[in-house]
Amino acid sequence: MGRIRYVFGLGFLLLMSFQSLQGYDTIPWTADKRLSWKDFKGKSPVNARAAAITASGITYRFSTSGTKDNMEVDFKVDTFFYPSKSWYQPELCDEVILSHEQLHFDISELYARKMKERLANEIFTHSNVKGKFKSIYQEILKELDDFQNQYDRETNFSRDREQQLIWNEKIAKALQ
Repeated sequence: MGRIRYVFGLGFLLLMSFQSLQGYDTIPWTADKRLSWKDFKGKSPVNARAAAITASGITYRFSTSGTKDNMEVDFKVDTFFYPSKSWYQPELCDEVILSHEQLHFDISELYARKMKERLANEIFTHSNVKGKFKSIYQEILKELDDFQNQYDRETNFSRDREQQLIWNEKIAKALQ
């Protein structure tokens, strides 16, 4: 399961969609790895109006063990960047836009952490584990989408440099 974030438009428009991304190259989110334009390996479409498209996603998997009355759930939640689904137009992009795109990736990681926290605090039963995972995942994706949209609005898609710096600080603090 995965979630892709696409950025389109003269400025940028956020559109979230579900897609199976197995088999795609991925870059996992880590605190040490910052995106570079070399990571954007997709081909820019002819007549593209966007400066860049970034594809990132939150994935999860889980397993259960034990009995009906004493069930243990193990899970893994990850955040990935998909290079082959991400592209940019070099003549339109600069380090500020790259920083803006990095923060979208960082925000995805922030919501992956929120999902981990919710899952860790959830009580699962044999009959509800699959449904609860799906429900929590859907809630997180909705919250993530809303937050990404707020970020783009408040920074005017990186054009408001002052707000961009405020958001950079806010997300960096949240990820500490």
